[in-house]
Amino acid sequence: MKVVIMAGGKGTRIASVRNNIPKPMMPVGGKPVLEHEISCLADQGYTDITLVIGHMGDIIREYFGNGRKFGVSISYFEEKEPLGTGGALFQMPDILQDDFFLLNGDIMLDIDFKRMEKYHREKGGWVTLFTHPNDHPGDSALISADSGKRITGWINKEDERTIYKNRVNAGIHVISPKLLKERNLSGRVDLDREMLKPLVAAGKMYVYDSPEYVRDMGTPERYHRVCEDYKSGKIKSRNLRLRQKAVFIDRDGTINQYRGFIKRTEDMVLLEGAAKAISKINQSGYLAIVVTNQPVIARGDCTFAELERIHDQMETLLGMEGAWVDDIFFCPHHPDKGFAGERTEYKFDCDCRKPKPGLLFLAAEKYNIDLGRSYMAGDSASDIAAGNAAGCRSIYIGKKEVPQAAYAACDSLLDFVQSHFLRIG
Repeated sequence: MKVVIMAGGKGTRIASVRNNIPKPMMPVGGKPVLEHEISCLADQGYTDITLVIGHMGDIIREYFGNGRKFGVSISYFEEKEPLGTGGALFQMPDILQDDFFLLNGDIMLDIDFKRMEKYHREKGGWVTLFTHPNDHPGDSALISADSGKRITGWINKEDERTIYKNRVNAGIHVISPKLLKERNLSGRVDLDREMLKPLVAAGKMYVYDSPEYVRDMGTPERYHRVCEDYKSGKIKSRNLRLRQKAVFIDRDGTINQYRGFIKRTEDMVLLEGAAKAISKINQSGYLAIVVTNQPVIARGDCTFAELERIHDQMETLLGMEGAWVDDIFFCPHHPDKGFAGERTEYKFDCDCRKPKPGLLFLAAEKYNIDLGRSYMAGDSASDIAAGNAAGCRSIYIGKKEVPQAAYAACDSLLDFVQSHFLRIG
């Protein structure tokens, strides 16, 4: 599959760090961020690359040349005048005859491109967006999707937002040339607003949710964070080709206040310190994955859409404090029958309801998780049993009697992270 990398941006917000080179040439670990992108692509067999250059493009061309010394073949499209984030694509129809990757040239990444390409072909859409949670969703474009991962909404930075899923467009796309033929634009083009957002109504665009490392370096603070993450090895370790480590976290009583069966968004209230704890998990390189029994579905107390809204509220509250969860796995079932309003199709003894480990096994399969190097943190004996059955180290969270099978006990999720997790890692 061909790769197009947009490498013509000025990077005005990060100019205070280096203003004599284009943004894609900002050094991380002694190499330009663009070289890190190209190396990741080359390692996975993506060697046909076109760089779209403009501002200080001669510096990029001189450094990379034809790409041979980097194990790839590089061609160039030089913008004589600024064409926005998408205009160049309409001026290279001869080389974009098949589906292609489109990447921003100023993001630090290490992802499994093969996995994303396979997903794109299975969905069969015109566009697949790499999406992920981040620590600043308030100033990011947010994407909503249905249960089949088809994109249903696009919230730009300036749009009003209240409750939302922390799902951010990361600047990595797979695009079909059908989109270019359909839109057929010219001149300066905004990729998001003029090409992608109008495609939402057509239902031909999908999200590819991934916890892999992709970070924009648009501000000095984010740039320095990337440099630290590179030094620590965190960037490479998050590629899903490698085995992952996770902290599985129960929801009610561990992340949010226990209020019985939560049926309304206003009842989702975070416990003090929970966001800080999850933020520290995010920074550690472990995945933060919620696993929760939600019999409100089987009981008929909530629809799936209402439960999703409650989880969006949780993600919104976490995002306001710079934290995120990488995924949420829930069990909608309950074995007991005979109650008014219940949904009988979900009333059975399943394999995913804790204390059974099914939710953890599903997450492990999806994200290549090494369960033996992972934790389960929760406030009940069923959480401890589920974690142990999956092979995790199970941590009891709370001040009640500690289950004997617990690996350790802590007063709160933050207590676990600060006094135990960060020490053992």
